[in-house]
Amino acid sequence: MEDYLIKSTAYEGKIRAYAIRTTNMVNEAVRRHQAWPTAAAALGRAMTAGSMMGAMLKGDDKLTIKIEGGGPMGPIVVDSTASGATRGYAHNMQVHFDLNQHGKLDVARAVGTEGTLSVVKDLGMKEHFTGSVPIVSGELGEDFTYYFVSSEQIPSSIGLGVLVNPDNSILAAGGFIIQLLPGADDELIDKLENQINNMPPVSKLIEKGKTPEEMLHVIFGEEVNILDRHPVSFSCQCSFERVANALISLGTEELQDMIEKDGGAETQCHFCNEKYYFSAEDLKELHQQAWNIENKVQ
Repeated sequence: MEDYLIKSTAYEGKIRAYAIRTTNMVNEAVRRHQAWPTAAAALGRAMTAGSMMGAMLKGDDKLTIKIEGGGPMGPIVVDSTASGATRGYAHNMQVHFDLNQHGKLDVARAVGTEGTLSVVKDLGMKEHFTGSVPIVSGELGEDFTYYFVSSEQIPSSIGLGVLVNPDNSILAAGGFIIQLLPGADDELIDKLENQINNMPPVSKLIEKGKTPEEMLHVIFGEEVNILDRHPVSFSCQCSFERVANALISLGTEELQDMIEKDGGAETQCHFCNEKYYFSAEDLKELHQQAWNIENKVQ
């Protein structure tokens, strides 16, 4: 089954809703980082939320989420774009604990509960939009809900679920974001809260193979108006050329030092774990380009 996201409204446009399937996306990230189960669930939840938040952007806009809860995973970083491309990593992906008191993977213990969740949006303007809130639970669904209410003043409900196979691959991943829009009165709010409180956990819906459309129907019944559907995927923007440009930016002295002391250079992308090797000859070419820039040679 493909990964994709649904944008919709409900109750005559008084509710905005997103639902997503991210099984393949999360599985690719977990494979690349050789993640253990608890870390896989935490990264998967963060990437699932990030993909839905990216869908709220337009054009070439993008955002970066950083979760720093003080747990053994270290910082979790997720990048997502309006086009559905998402990537993510954590400082330590080899984290796993026994199940928590609810019989679920102990994501809060892996993430930590003392720190911040920050979102930086690059909207193509000179200044970036930045919002930051304290982590309230470490389970991430509640933390993203708190972010929307506190930082963007949008009452929201967020469900995130990741199921991990015994071999550490991803059985299923996905989630939803439901937001109140102007015009939602107290009666509708009470109705929505009751529906959400009485629905199965999102992980159960995912386990049963519910599509994003079906997840929304569980919440709203037939009161759903689908606006858009588009694919989402794990995608990293790193490349040999990008890394080369980064090396050039270090300047001639640093490059000369690499040539003389190391005879080459190897670098690895945090997001996708791809490695890029530069021979001494490669570095000499980059050194010349850096020298041209420093001496303003056309």
